[in-house]
Amino acid sequence: MPVIECDPALARERLEAADIEPEAGNTDHERWRAERGDATAVAYDGKVVVQGGDTARLEALLREGGGRAHVYSDGASRGNPGPSAIGWVIVTGDGIATEGNKRIGDTTNNQAEYAGLIHALEVAEGYGFEEVEIRSDSELVVKQIRGEYDVNSPELREKRVQAMELLSGFESWSLEHVPRELNERADNLANEAFEHG
Repeated sequence: MPVIECDPALARERLEAADIEPEAGNTDHERWRAERGDATAVAYDGKVVVQGGDTARLEALLREGGGRAHVYSDGASRGNPGPSAIGWVIVTGDGIATEGNKRIGDTTNNQAEYAGLIHALEVAEGYGFEEVEIRSDSELVVKQIRGEYDVNSPELREKRVQAMELLSGFESWSLEHVPRELNERADNLANEAFEHG
């Protein structure tokens, strides 16, 4: 359960700017509470506690963002196509800003890789990062995004468009293919989602 040390008034402004309308708290100690998807943020003096499922997007809006981040993403499919999951890690100079994983239904391995990248970019965007340096162990996704490979599959073409739209929202970005061992944390998170999801 993430605890974000912050000024609840500023955190509230950030949520309102993202069209999330906080409500009154349930107790005397709660300043306000807000929901997004399965996650709920509850503000107290000097901090906001985020609980529930898939807290990353809500957390992203509440934290101080800006600057540059390294984004690691991964997708895994058991069966190709089959049950799939994604994992992501976003790292700044201060360490891990956020990480997570989730099951995404049945897809191919390449669709899962794209889904991991897209989700990680959405989280990075929510944090307000201006520059992202992305690392993926999927050579296909990296080369398709960079325009070095053609995208023949209609499903992957759609995912590439989605990823490119997200990338265009950053001041600058780079995308690099790395061996799996350099993407180990995101890879492990994607695989852990099968055990716990």
